[in-house]
Amino acid sequence: MAHYRASDSKREQFRRYLEKSGVLYSLTSVLVTLYEETDKPNNALDFIKLHLGAAGPEPADTDALRVELAELQQKCTLLLEENKELRNRLLQYEPSPEEGAAE
Repeated sequence: MAHYRASDSKREQFRRYLEKSGVLYSLTSVLVTLYEETDKPNNALDFIKLHLGAAGPEPADTDALRVELAELQQKCTLLLEENKELRNRLLQYEPSPEEGAAE
């Protein structure tokens, strides 16, 4: 009998913890939203994840973003190299500061 009470006590402590941290309120809100949906989603778990803010980008989106990032990094590197080259070419045609002061 004592074991049963200890289990109840732990369960009650955990329930209070969830209530204090706002987990119960968030879960209840999402479940009420799901209940009130006229067109129930095919995947209730995805609906809950989405409404709890736990859903990240779709894997296809993530892959596309990685490819775009790699392309943009490569383009940035090329532009930096081109910029450096153009600066060096420009320096060939500009007079040095000593020459400009002497004139």
